Order: sequence, then C-alpha cells, then structure tokens
Amino acid sequence: MIPHPISRLVYGLYTHQLRRSLRGADLPRHVGIIMDGNRRWARQMGMADPSVGHKFGAQHLETVLSWCARAGVEQVTVYVCSTENLARRDDAEVAYLMRLIEQVVADKLTRPGAGWRVHVAGVFDVLPDSTARALKNAVETTRDRTTGAHLTLAIGYSGRQEVIDALRALLAEHSAAGTLHQLADTITMADISRHLYTAGRRDPDLVIRTSGEQRLSNFLLWQSAYAELYFCDTYWPAFREIDFLRALRSYARRNRRYGG
Repeated sequence: MIPHPISRLVYGLYTHQLRRSLRGADLPRHVGIIMDGNRRWARQMGMADPSVGHKFGAQHLETVLSWCARAGVEQVTVYVCSTENLARRDDAEVAYLMRLIEQVVADKLTRPGAGWRVHVAGVFDVLPDSTARALKNAVETTRDRTTGAHLTLAIGYSGRQEVIDALRALLAEHSAAGTLHQLADTITMADISRHLYTAGRRDPDLVIRTSGEQRLSNFLLWQSAYAELYFCDTYWPAFREIDFLRALRSYARRNRRYGG
C-alpha cells in the first residue's frame, strides 16, 4: 500500500524532529539487534508462505545499517539465526534462509562501497558449506576496510555455547603452557572475553529487539551484561527509522549505572 502524501509528510517531519533532538546526545557506539518477527509479519501481510518474511527481513538490513551509519553507530551486531533456529525449523525453511544470507552477503555486504567490515559470531560447522564459504569470503574481502564501521553477523550462534567455547580455549591455552594448575586462582573476566567469538570488539551499549518479545534469547549473554535493552512491538521488516531513532532517544535519556 502506497502511503498517503500527507502521511509521508508527517512521517518526514517527525523523523527530522527526532534526528534534531539527538544532536549532541550521548548515543551508543555499538548496537545489537535481534531481528525478530519476519514470519509473523508475513502472516500479517497475508502471504501464503510465512518464510517469505525472511526475504523482506534480509533486504531491510541494508536500510537499517544506513540509519546506524548516519547516527554515528560504529559497531552493529545482528542476530541472524541461532543454533536453536537451525535445529528446530524445517529443512526447507532453513535452506531458504541460508540462500538469503548468501545473497545478502554477496550482493550487499561485500560489494565495493558497502563500508562495513564484516565479522561472524557463531559456529561454521552447523552451517551448509556454501553459507560458510560465503561468510568466510565476506570476512576476508572486507578485512582491509578502514571506515571504522564493524558489522558482526551472529549466525549459528548460541550465547551459552560461546562461553563454553571460550572456556575450552582458555583451558587449552593454559594446558599447552603448563599453567593449568594455576588457572583456578588467576582466571579473570578479561581471560574469558579474549576468547569469545567477538574478541577485540566492544560490548554492545544498546540491544534492540523487534516484534514485542522481551527477552535476549541467548544473544550476546556475556557481552550484554551492562547493555541497555529496548523492546519494540514492530516486526522486523516493518521496523521504521522513527522506531530506530526512538530507541536511540530512549538510550540517551537513561542514566547508565553499569550494575550500580
């Protein structure tokens, strides 16, 4: 449905007002996004196959990344699919989602001028070979980008498994160095952090989840310990710039206590 010209005008004015209200505000440098509600949006739109919602959700990512860049957000981590998604959804839907990921990575994220340096958080072993190759190629192709903009794709991801893998890597490191017996007395949070999938990148300042659900669903559990959380009722494919700017406004108004 084509928006009425007056509706477009009002939307544009309100968007401009929100942008202006954020000038000089303390905004997040790293935003995590749980892109939820693709299938429910498709059903709401009357689509026969709800899986088609993933296509619209995937296409929408580039638009949202442009809003992040405009707002000065330096790092974005998006929750594309969890290990639970891969295990519980039927094979046809998973295959469709993987093809979409490969297409978006090839057509949008690695093309010249895209600007974002791509990282992956997750386990490649649970992905189809073609998807794993596309993601590894994106990481390598964008490795030398110096824009300062970092995009992490959480695919085949589990926050709990990430911590387990970090501990395993830490134990193996100390075992090889012959210092395993000292680890119990010396282990620190920094030791675990440097073995996470996201090692070297800052923790998220703000986590946004669409679709009205109010939980993290195993997303960046370690890294989000002090993140501000923002829940939006809008389904991901219908997530608007004003929804994004409202999330930033909510963040700017909060007094971050970091556990205090």
